[in-house]
Amino acid sequence: MLSDGSAADAHLMREPESPRDSLEDSSDSFSTEEEWQPTAPSAFIWLLSCAAGISGILFGYDTGVISSTLVSIGSTDLSHPLSTLDKSLITSSTSLFALIASPLAGLLADRRGRRFVILAADVLFIVGALWQAFTGSVMGMIFGRSIIGLAVGAASLVVPLYISELSPSEFRGMLVTLSILFVTGGQVIAYVFGYALAQRIHGWRWMVGLGAAPAVFQFCLLLLLPETPRWLVKASREFEARNILRKVYASETNTTAERILTNIKREISEEEATSKLINPTIPGNDLWPWLTQLQHRLTELLYVGGNRRALTLGCMLQGLQQLCGFNSIMYFSATIFSLLGFTSPILTSLSVAVTNFICTLIALLIIDRVGRRAILLRSIPVMIAGLVLCSISYHFLGFPTKEMNVLEQVQSASYSPWATFIVVSILVFVCGYAIGLGNIAWQQSELFPLSVRSLGSGFATATNWGSNFVVGLTFLPLMEYLTPVWTFSLYALVCLVGWFCVWRIYPETKGLGLEDMRGLLKDGWGVKESLNRATTPHLRARRG
Repeated sequence: MLSDGSAADAHLMREPESPRDSLEDSSDSFSTEEEWQPTAPSAFIWLLSCAAGISGILFGYDTGVISSTLVSIGSTDLSHPLSTLDKSLITSSTSLFALIASPLAGLLADRRGRRFVILAADVLFIVGALWQAFTGSVMGMIFGRSIIGLAVGAASLVVPLYISELSPSEFRGMLVTLSILFVTGGQVIAYVFGYALAQRIHGWRWMVGLGAAPAVFQFCLLLLLPETPRWLVKASREFEARNILRKVYASETNTTAERILTNIKREISEEEATSKLINPTIPGNDLWPWLTQLQHRLTELLYVGGNRRALTLGCMLQGLQQLCGFNSIMYFSATIFSLLGFTSPILTSLSVAVTNFICTLIALLIIDRVGRRAILLRSIPVMIAGLVLCSISYHFLGFPTKEMNVLEQVQSASYSPWATFIVVSILVFVCGYAIGLGNIAWQQSELFPLSVRSLGSGFATATNWGSNFVVGLTFLPLMEYLTPVWTFSLYALVCLVGWFCVWRIYPETKGLGLEDMRGLLKDGWGVKESLNRATTPHLRARRG
């Protein structure tokens, strides 16, 4: 199946001569009858998505505000001027603890529900923001950023999961992307506040402390909102699940909710049967039954072919999303623009955040029409072009050199026309990233069947934050010792390898119901089958 990428892409360029029903089987996974097609999500699902998306604002704000904070902290605010190592540790501590939180949040989401994890993340956001605002040492700042990391790791896992399990398949990509739009909006707000507060005495404390406000609002709002129907069915609360599905599909008849409920129950039954086949040799643990359950889930995730392929795809995209270097640009953009001689580096960094927001909005509008795979194959080359242009511009700019410390050059930097080319090339890179990889990687929940969805999403999210930690910790040292020319060239090479992997093994999932992903990845990567389905109207998946 690895070799079907080129043939499948060529198939998109023409109408199929005859319908191909590669995905349809006797289990009635796909409908061949004409069904009512919704024109827009219901008001109820918009409310749920926006309420959950507030976590995105928190996520974006707390990751974006650090860029302004690093250049605003006074030489005595944290007992001594920040060194390169201090800045790297303050930044990367968030990623490290997000890495730790992600798989744990996946387990907790299965045991206590998706909504519970979002509420717990809100508490951590509040504590972390206030701790940073009042700390007086570098270690205190690292501790506060670590608490924020736990919150970000939990929220970044469970919010896309929560939205994807509630959304109709026709709008799942758009609604999950909405949460990413909230992330980019949070980054814009962070830069605006950073610019407004940078010149005030202890203004950076207000920057980080204000992150507590949206968390308080979301906590109160989510107390009134429901759990996802798929988790409720798994928890034997079918009556509640049915009522929520009827609200989600308010524009349709009750038969739609009943059909989706039946699909969910059927998937659960099939997964339980599979679990019994592959787990009979694992001894039970009466003292720690949750440990036995975890062993079963891990066995299912790693030894069932379709689940293992889903995990590979999720981790591949999440790793690529960070190893391409985007978040390093977000974290250190103000530092970079200071080096380039801009008089207002925070304001210049705002252009990056605004570009990210606008292009994510474009992605929201096209993702369910164009498709995930098609967008990635077209947007990653744009990212590569931006990184190559950035590397070339740094070459002609002529600094920093290996002999000079990067941070020492803030004083000696002067404006050059090549600095403008660097800004433009970074914006080109951000455009490609925001339209494609920045949001499509977070569609990871749709790849996994219900039994391993939280656990698989947890590992994929942990891959994101593990890669984020590595890149955040190494970016400034790479800029210093490898030089910017080769640093950005390295990121371009990562993107090139990533494009090839997407072309070979990443299937098209637009319009595919969550309960239908088992069939797509059961016997292979499903690239050709998914594209055949996407171009043949009567093979489109049922909603759910």
